[in-house]
Amino acid sequence: MPPIQMPPVPNKEDLVATWNYLHDGISRIMNELEKGMDFHSYMGIYTAIHNFCTSQKVMTGGGGIPSAGTTHKGAHLLGEELYNKLIEYLSAHLESLVHDCKGHTDEALLAFYIKEWDRYTVAAKYIHHLFRYLNRHWVKREMDEGKKNIYDVYTLHLVKWRQVLFEQVHTKVMDAVLQLVEKQRNGETIEHSQIKAVVDSFVSLGLDETDPTKSTLDVYRYHFEKPFLKATAEFYQAESKQFVSENSVVEYMKKAETRLDEEDERVKTYLHQDIAVPLRNACHQSLIAEHSVLLRDEFQVLLDNDREDDMARMYNLLSRIPEGLDPLRQRFESHVRKAGLSAVQKVASDAEKLEPKIYVDALLETHTKYQALVKKAFRDEPEFTRALDNACREFVNRNEVCKSGSNKSPELLAKYTDVLLRKGGNSVEESELEATLTQIMTVFKYIEDKDVFQKYYSRMLARRLVHGNSSSDDAETSMISKLKEACGFEYTNKLGRMFQDMQISKDLNTNYRSHVPHLELDKPSTLESTYTILGTGFWPLNPPATKFNPSQEIAADFERFTRFYKSNHEGRKLTWLWNLCKGEVRANYVRNGKTPYTFQVSLYQMAILLLFNDKDTQTYEDIAATTQLSAETLEGAMATILKAKVLLMSPEGSKAAPGRTFRLNTEFKNKKIRINLNQGGVKETRQEEVETNKTIEEDRKILIQSAMVRIMKARKRMKHAQLVSETINQIKSRFNPKIPDIKKCIEILLDKEYLERLDDEELGYLA
Repeated sequence: MPPIQMPPVPNKEDLVATWNYLHDGISRIMNELEKGMDFHSYMGIYTAIHNFCTSQKVMTGGGGIPSAGTTHKGAHLLGEELYNKLIEYLSAHLESLVHDCKGHTDEALLAFYIKEWDRYTVAAKYIHHLFRYLNRHWVKREMDEGKKNIYDVYTLHLVKWRQVLFEQVHTKVMDAVLQLVEKQRNGETIEHSQIKAVVDSFVSLGLDETDPTKSTLDVYRYHFEKPFLKATAEFYQAESKQFVSENSVVEYMKKAETRLDEEDERVKTYLHQDIAVPLRNACHQSLIAEHSVLLRDEFQVLLDNDREDDMARMYNLLSRIPEGLDPLRQRFESHVRKAGLSAVQKVASDAEKLEPKIYVDALLETHTKYQALVKKAFRDEPEFTRALDNACREFVNRNEVCKSGSNKSPELLAKYTDVLLRKGGNSVEESELEATLTQIMTVFKYIEDKDVFQKYYSRMLARRLVHGNSSSDDAETSMISKLKEACGFEYTNKLGRMFQDMQISKDLNTNYRSHVPHLELDKPSTLESTYTILGTGFWPLNPPATKFNPSQEIAADFERFTRFYKSNHEGRKLTWLWNLCKGEVRANYVRNGKTPYTFQVSLYQMAILLLFNDKDTQTYEDIAATTQLSAETLEGAMATILKAKVLLMSPEGSKAAPGRTFRLNTEFKNKKIRINLNQGGVKETRQEEVETNKTIEEDRKILIQSAMVRIMKARKRMKHAQLVSETINQIKSRFNPKIPDIKKCIEILLDKEYLERLDDEELGYLA
């Protein structure tokens, strides 16, 4: 195809001929550009435009060209004349295209529109370059002077397209686009490049009328985005309504997910990115919001049947609409709470005899199950995590077991921890112990009465350390570190001091053994003893409630240690905790015994058995008078000895009592060589539990009062209600204080003159 060739450039003084020359050149560019243009023709048009704008002599002519003899402002008026001529040409050209559009519909119209748009915009770029002289001088001057409706030549082309052709055909073009999109939504394959081209043309037509150098998306948003969103909403409203009526909710969710993914892909493929958010919102409204009640009603069914994948799908959908997940969170919290209560109820037939491990495992099983659900189905969403925490806090602190006492959960958790950390009581492998302790802390996090756990845990830790029953120092240290991380330094301060005392005691015993030969001894000791010095303020241990007169062998040894200790630590007082002492005695009296039996006993039991070194028979009254033990303590100490038949009682009875005589059983037999007779000393008795709970209540009163004093010292004056509220906020990390208890503590502080009553229900601080 030969390139476009133009006739010679006319005389520059002949403006009529010059315009006709330009008209012919512009028409050829507009309609025959695909044939190409040679350089000579290009320069001819460029020269003609330059001549037209710079001619000072005006020839007579028609067609709007000024007649001879008229006075003008030279190039300025001729530039305006050329600009207006170009507008007239473009208007006529576009009107002819509008007429041609009427002969096309649907996809044919799209094809025609796109072809002509491409031809027109390419031609506009050529013409823009040819009119550079006009752009640089007349157009620039007019725009600088603030003239309205004056544009560079390329922009003028776009403006005229919008004013003439677009205004008349955009509705039909958009209808054709929507038909094409609907075909694709119905599963047909379409030529989506056509839609992309239409979108690009609508975007290109977004010119700012007040500033032609700027572009906007107004045309695209009003003429493309708005009808597209409307059609999308209508399509999915109709489709979803029909689909729901014929399919299950789960199948509908799958369908909705597919449709949403398709629309996202549509944006990436051929739509403008600006439509992404409003299109997504329109789809969410039609596919999700309008069916949200139906989806939420199905959620409980999915929960009851552990349909994790379907719950994840529902979460994915409802998370896209405002407040879509709130009802789900509420139902989830309620469901988890009921599941936890049910799990506890299954194991809580007898709260007093309930095994701590069984109880804690029931709590953990529920938490672990639903924590995994939150992680996998609900993407660890903070609000679902909060709902899980709220539910767990409820069933951990208020369940069937806790009816017998609000302290039951922390008490059982502390006892289970004791089982894990106590030598011989742990069925968990050492490699799994750390993970199990982490699970313990999971339950601990939900316990409201953390002070109760602290009290029981510290007592049990004290027993493990004193009796040397800890399975692992590393595990003990790890547990204390976890508690410290959860509750702070103050919570674990005394626990750390216990370990410090144990280390000091080890060094002390080493020094004592090295100094024993140098002490004044009446006779060599028959005992191998180890002593532990426990700081009074750090160990939750009470002195024995009974008098005790140790045997001569025991007394001599502890007196030697007392002299040694006081020689190194003047002014310190030692209080002997006989009830925690234990030891071993060897039975050399048993006849026909190949290897002597070794009895593991408490110190009370040791004192009783040593009496039989002097004679084989002792009366109850003799034992009681010599040891000075109370009847209750003596009975408990002898119960295991009698049960094992180390001693024989006459007359026979169920327990040691006045009037009975005890004889050493020289025919004693047992399958074991080492026999533990101190079985009652490891477990905390019921009386000790009562004392622990009493101590908890007393400590709480002190804690409440100290918190109030701190608050009032800082604030000086406070309303009564404000003081109560602030006290609760400060203490709730340790336990949930009851308002009546707080009010009692206020009265105590008033009596102690820490506080005073002021006017208008106000309290003041007394320094």
